[in-house]
Amino acid sequence: MNSSAGARPRLPGFGLCLALLSTVSQADGIATPVEEHVVTAAHLAPHGHPLPYRITEIDQDTLTRRQARTLPEAVGETPGVMVQKTAHGQGSPYIRGFTGYRTLALVDGIRYNNSVYRDGPSEYFSLIDVQSLERLEVLNGPASVRYGSDAVGGVISAQTERSVYGNRQTGTLFLQGSQHYRYGSADQSHLSRTELDLGAGQQWGLRVGYSYKDYGDVHAADLGRLRRTGYGEQAVDARLDVALTDNWRVTALHQRLRQDDVWRTHATVFSRPFKGTTPGTDRLRLKDQARTLSYVRLQGSGITTLIDSARLTLSHQQWAEEGERIRDNGGALLENFKSNMSGIDLELSSHLAALGLRYGIDYYRDNVDSHGAQLGADGQLIGINIQGPVGDDAFSGSLGAYVQGELPLGERLAIIAGTRYTHIDVDIGVFEDPLTGAPAAFDDQWQQLVHSLRAAYVLQSDGRQQVWAGVSQAFRAPNLADLSRFGASRSNETEIAATGLTPEQFLSFELGWRGQWAPLSISVSTFRTRIHDYIASTPTGRRVDGNIEVSKRNSASGYVQGIELAAQVDFSAQWRMRANLSWQEGRLDTFASLDASVSSRENLSRVMPLTAHWRLDWSSADQRSWWSGVVTLSDSARRLSSADRLDSERIPPGGTPGYVLLGLHAGHALSSHITLTAALDNILDDAYRVHGSGSNEAGLGATVGMTVTF
Repeated sequence: MNSSAGARPRLPGFGLCLALLSTVSQADGIATPVEEHVVTAAHLAPHGHPLPYRITEIDQDTLTRRQARTLPEAVGETPGVMVQKTAHGQGSPYIRGFTGYRTLALVDGIRYNNSVYRDGPSEYFSLIDVQSLERLEVLNGPASVRYGSDAVGGVISAQTERSVYGNRQTGTLFLQGSQHYRYGSADQSHLSRTELDLGAGQQWGLRVGYSYKDYGDVHAADLGRLRRTGYGEQAVDARLDVALTDNWRVTALHQRLRQDDVWRTHATVFSRPFKGTTPGTDRLRLKDQARTLSYVRLQGSGITTLIDSARLTLSHQQWAEEGERIRDNGGALLENFKSNMSGIDLELSSHLAALGLRYGIDYYRDNVDSHGAQLGADGQLIGINIQGPVGDDAFSGSLGAYVQGELPLGERLAIIAGTRYTHIDVDIGVFEDPLTGAPAAFDDQWQQLVHSLRAAYVLQSDGRQQVWAGVSQAFRAPNLADLSRFGASRSNETEIAATGLTPEQFLSFELGWRGQWAPLSISVSTFRTRIHDYIASTPTGRRVDGNIEVSKRNSASGYVQGIELAAQVDFSAQWRMRANLSWQEGRLDTFASLDASVSSRENLSRVMPLTAHWRLDWSSADQRSWWSGVVTLSDSARRLSSADRLDSERIPPGGTPGYVLLGLHAGHALSSHITLTAALDNILDDAYRVHGSGSNEAGLGATVGMTVTF
């Protein structure tokens, strides 16, 4: 990728949590207003108020330096974030203790999560091509007021790369492009990214891209080559931006990504035990994934005397998943689903004297078809299942309206308050009744009202010390995976459908402090999230093929809490050091996996262990050369839930061992058109896996790359 793209002007209106009011400095993870981000900086920046959120921006320069394979890997150094991987082609970020359908992803502000997302880690975050992105933003904490259901642990917002037409003289035609290639020794991987950008300055620009990725088997420290961990991936994307007038712009985007033969290796006979984990028994277990996103957006500023800006987005996403499983007895299960999700989102902003308002409505409807079939050991069809992984002929709809006000009170204090109303309805045409095994139908609806109140205060007139506090509600409505999921869940569980569920409820309290004394900046934030009506897999008391049968219930309550510290030292224009430390702890009143009648308070599943990241960056005076030294320290993960202890294919007895990782990344521009990159990862060749993951990460490996621009 062309690293110079990181300096392109940003598109007003993108960001997080009510457009998230700011751009963000990756330096300390605390939002820092930037004048060019007019809309998202909102109305607090002129008063110097800190923003009452922990937000981390990962710009294109940072993406280049990290040389991440996937989107989850790109956010792996973020405070409060742990990236679990069930397989090499998957990745599920845990933000403040939550992942899967309790962490929301956005692409250009468009809701990415669909109604088939399941509990716990999922592979869906890896289906966003990180090579097509200009920037990532990570919000730690709830954002249900702006985005509705699922925004519980946090939000990951991906902004796609746009044309450079805004940097060209008016009417000047241009054509440019780049070709990037990268090779990785640890997994014998080949990655190619081709981009083309053309248009007319200040009038229109079209950027198209194609990514080809071929990943071989991972070579892990102590374990050697991990068979069946390689996979293939291809992605195409195109984005057109047209300036209709000085105040109005239209954007159209289409992207498609496909993954082939991504194995869940830990569940198969090809798994390699690590520190006492149990080998899998399946002969084969893999998935193919394909997704598309298309949208058209109209946005403008200076609309009327009452409306400062407006943004209207129409979107459509299609997801297709095909799974194949061959059990140890030779019998096979084939499953698939197809999700078609359409959305409309209108966002407006206004000023009433000092009060800034942001408000809007959104509607998303997801239509899902799901099928399954059983094959015998001889490959002959035994029967067609009533449903696939979720109910068939189903839909889920969500209609929401929200408003947020931002009010400065004097020169030092600012208040931000917001409210959202959401109506959710679900209709499942056919699913397997868990009691009779016969086809059944189901429909239900829920209403939800959530609020948020936050405050930011400047302690000193020079603005060097600032504090912020907030209390926010969040919720997650039951989705199709909760209500009608059928099939394998954890390593030792089989899940059946559940009805009668209600939305989960969360209440988060946060307190943060920030200090800046050039060249040093330090920040600390602490949070506690109360959990109510948590939808948890609860045993039915039966076993199926040796596995524990479970079903979802609003059966748990508890809390998760933590502390996030970050610091940055800018020694000079060429040297910068960054570090962060995260600690989390959570407890739930829930049911032990083997006894459906006994409730107990135990650890929240897969809680992030004490983790620290340290990075030292250097750039030459002419910016042609750079290098980064990276250190990651992770403590042992010993605080296990009952389900964690039973998940023996992924979590070693007693917990996941800690590890120390060292890495060195570098780059050099041979000329204005040729850039070389290189990296050494896991220099100590440590044998490790991230807590809750299904297989080990790579051992010592080298990565080399070249980017040619024209």
